[in-house]
Amino acid sequence: MQYEPIKRSLGRFFAGSLFLRKTLYFLLDLLLLRTWHVKKALRKIARQFPGEASVLDAGSGFGQYTWRMSRMNKGWRINAVDINTEQIEDCNLFFRKTGLSDRVVFKTEDLTAMKEINCYNLILSVDVMEHIEEDVLVFKNFYNSLKSDGILLISTPSDKGGSDVHGSNEESFIDEHVRDGYSIKDITGKLTSAGFKTVETAYTYGKPGNISWRLSMKYPIKMLNVSYFFFILLPFYYLIFFPVSIILNIFDLSLTHKTGTGLLVTARK
Repeated sequence: MQYEPIKRSLGRFFAGSLFLRKTLYFLLDLLLLRTWHVKKALRKIARQFPGEASVLDAGSGFGQYTWRMSRMNKGWRINAVDINTEQIEDCNLFFRKTGLSDRVVFKTEDLTAMKEINCYNLILSVDVMEHIEEDVLVFKNFYNSLKSDGILLISTPSDKGGSDVHGSNEESFIDEHVRDGYSIKDITGKLTSAGFKTVETAYTYGKPGNISWRLSMKYPIKMLNVSYFFFILLPFYYLIFFPVSIILNIFDLSLTHKTGTGLLVTARK
């Protein structure tokens, strides 16, 4: 299933207008369960950096997490990087219009080529590592670019059905993924080998979240891959299923999951 063409179409539709861009961020905050989990973790981490801090959004995409972090603490200076130049240009334009470009900068960068040393208090990486083959190299780059006691927060699919893969004969729901998901042992071992002292993991997208993901993401994306005509029908679809997804998201955020299709990982230098 091709996800990037849909993302490009969404980005172009919501680009330019401040109102539309903020609307996109609002909708992503509501719709994407991973955002719920990441926001909860960020609020906890933010208490450790109440004043000035240097932050990296590693794989910034539409810029929704950068937007969220820029509003959490006015003392945070945020660098946001992505390999997609078009998205970087759109985000820079938006943040200039909002008056935040003095402390938020977007630039095109390949995470495998990072050369920064002891620069950041916090690195956030959401739905990125499943796209990168050389993940160990990126983890080492993250470690080197963090300051002493710096924190890395990662959200990524797990090997318990992440990318909608539940068996060896199944293929990833998203064609752009180079791996279906991490096991806790795998990602903990790779982060430890990169130098991180403490690695904490938690499953996300348990049973409630898995159902919510299918209703709010999988089925709409499958429809849009058939025809963009379904963009017209999406508001009516979500009118029915969005309330159900919200309730399921609340349950998923509140519960502790023995297994899940997502992983939330916190690592400290």
